[in-house]
Amino acid sequence: MCKRNWQSLVLVGALILFWQGLSLTGMVPAYMLPSPVRVLAAFFADFSLLMGHLGRTLLEALCGLLLAVAASFVLAVIMDANRFLKRSVTPLLLLTQTMPTIAIAPLLILWMGYGSAPKVTLVFLTCFFPMTIGLLGAFACADSDAVRLLQSMGAAQRQIYRYIKLPQGLPSFFSGLRIASSYSIIGAVIAEWLGGDAGLGVYMIRVRRSYSFDKMFAVILLTAALSLFLIKLVALTERAMMPWAYRAKNEE
Repeated sequence: MCKRNWQSLVLVGALILFWQGLSLTGMVPAYMLPSPVRVLAAFFADFSLLMGHLGRTLLEALCGLLLAVAASFVLAVIMDANRFLKRSVTPLLLLTQTMPTIAIAPLLILWMGYGSAPKVTLVFLTCFFPMTIGLLGAFACADSDAVRLLQSMGAAQRQIYRYIKLPQGLPSFFSGLRIASSYSIIGAVIAEWLGGDAGLGVYMIRVRRSYSFDKMFAVILLTAALSLFLIKLVALTERAMMPWAYRAKNEE
């Protein structure tokens, strides 16, 4: 494990110890800030129930994320190849980010019902923008000399993307994917807060009504851990698909 990871673990451990010490002093009431020990006990007490709700949230988040990946890739290629479309669609993409997620979710539930469809759609809308904008920027910054060289050799547009733009766009793609993977969990939980029969958001609503704040904190930590897991999974995928970048870092 590298030094940076050890430093992060030490910082997290110090924060947990501070949290536990603050709870023991009684400066903050236990119902407002339950101790880490109580949160951990609540997590294991409801472990099977949490795992059931986690399965629904994770399914909705992954479906929305995968749809966003496919759609952003296709749209970014089309917009990069068509300047008029790029100029006309980009403001619409920016407009989608000015609308608060909490305001869109009730409309999606009204239109699509209380099943998984509105949750998947909200995750899609949340993840779609950062990935599309990242890919567009990467394509625009591709090596123009290399592109002109392939064009002078009679290369087709798909060959330019295959040999120049896509390899050079992978770092931006994975940067956007890391952001989108964390957004996907948040989007799914927010949608479940506003309506549904299962999921971590539904579980949080139920325990909040019973004032079980130790269980609320357990869900918060679980969603944070899940987001970190997805980000790490994206990093491992990036390393597998871009081994040359990591070899270059090691050589430095």
